Amino acid sequence: MSTAEKLHVLFASSEAEPLAKVGGLGDVAGALPAEINRIAKDHVDIRLIIPFHAVIKEKNPPVGWIGSFPIKTKTGQSLCDLYVTDLDGVITYLLDSDGINHNSPIYYGDATLDGRKYAHFSLALLEAMRFIDWKIDVLHANDWHTALAVYALKDLYKDDPFFTQTKTILTVHNLPYNGYGADAAMTDLGFSPCSDPDLPDWARLTPLPVGLAAADRIIAVSPGYAEEILTPDYGCGLDGYLRLHLDKLSGIVNGIDLEKWNPEADAYIGHPYSIDRLHSKQLNKLDLQRELGLEMNPEIPMLTVVSRLDFQKGIGLIFDALPDLADQAWQLVILGTGAKELEDRAQEIAAVFPDKVVSILKYDNALSHKLYASGDIFLMPSLYEPCGLSQMIAMRYGNIPVARATGGLKNTIIDFHASPERATGFLFEEKTAEGLKATLEMALNVFKNKQIWYRLQRNAMSTDFSWKRSALQYLQMYQELSQNLK
Repeated sequence: MSTAEKLHVLFASSEAEPLAKVGGLGDVAGALPAEINRIAKDHVDIRLIIPFHAVIKEKNPPVGWIGSFPIKTKTGQSLCDLYVTDLDGVITYLLDSDGINHNSPIYYGDATLDGRKYAHFSLALLEAMRFIDWKIDVLHANDWHTALAVYALKDLYKDDPFFTQTKTILTVHNLPYNGYGADAAMTDLGFSPCSDPDLPDWARLTPLPVGLAAADRIIAVSPGYAEEILTPDYGCGLDGYLRLHLDKLSGIVNGIDLEKWNPEADAYIGHPYSIDRLHSKQLNKLDLQRELGLEMNPEIPMLTVVSRLDFQKGIGLIFDALPDLADQAWQLVILGTGAKELEDRAQEIAAVFPDKVVSILKYDNALSHKLYASGDIFLMPSLYEPCGLSQMIAMRYGNIPVARATGGLKNTIIDFHASPERATGFLFEEKTAEGLKATLEMALNVFKNKQIWYRLQRNAMSTDFSWKRSALQYLQMYQELSQNLK
């Protein structure tokens, strides 16, 4: 350890809510360091570092400028500016330079431009710590965007005494996004191809694979996903490497913000409710039915979807399955945007079943709260789902998930088929509309038995999805790496 008092942990991410958020990684980076800080601040000094994105500058949070320092490239040097702010009690550093930002989006969606941005960021975050003379005991990187910082410690900085004691964790939130296309930027910054013989040739100048090879620990965002990425179906060409290095792989499920997602104190819903006042949940459903022009009847099960309309999310299975259940009583409300083909299908099914289906193709935070609070059944038939947050939020609101048994979904949902007394939802294995249809039909039948349904709701709402649970597991990992955490 660098000091006798506290373990120094640097949490590196491309995004962090509420400063900058595109996906679930932003939720994690905005919540996990803060929770670790709350429960272990006497033992751990955890700090966050992200790029100073244009979207953050537009929000104009209070920041302090620390100074400028150089980053070496093959063509010379570039200056990087280091700023600091506070994020929920966590010291948060913001990095800005021509290589990292120049008023760019969080992600370009272009492999070369994103590769350049995050290769620079990965080096700059290490140099920033040298600049402020803050030695890192544990570098906790996330996904491909900061994986090169992990690899840099074994490549560019392998003989640097400032980083000699630094241990590394790389959390994998979504393995298919590996940073392929960053090779030119890596070469420009002086990176060498990874020489680990267990990596495939294509991966030797690709950020996520070389980070995995260099990391002391690899964490998938659920035990289920940690198992799945060992297989060819989910391993994205890296399953062979991961099977060979199983000793450093494990899974930790993410959490949710229990204050933000709280049916007892949710400002977006008209009728707060709790596990002991579930009857009030029906009032929210009646409000939403009125608002959307649906038949106002609490006995009609309301199906809800709050999601990116993405093929990975299995949204197409919903459109394929529901017409076969048209003779049953149900209503469906879809909220989200995404692939044009899926948006078109969402509009089509609403046109075919105008009395049953409402499709709202936009992002609407307030409406998402209403859907979680009003819905009876939450549809999440993901083809793969590393962790998933929506099913946890839905369960917190007594909105029972019907989901595919994949990744974090099978770690967070207790299946009715397997354990009716303890169940919190319904799971199906097949990546088919038939699998969804059969399981949804079962859920619709169970819904008619109010005693069983209320038990499902109480089970779901009493499940602990707090960040504290996840934070304690990460703290244990930090302790194992440091070996002398007080």
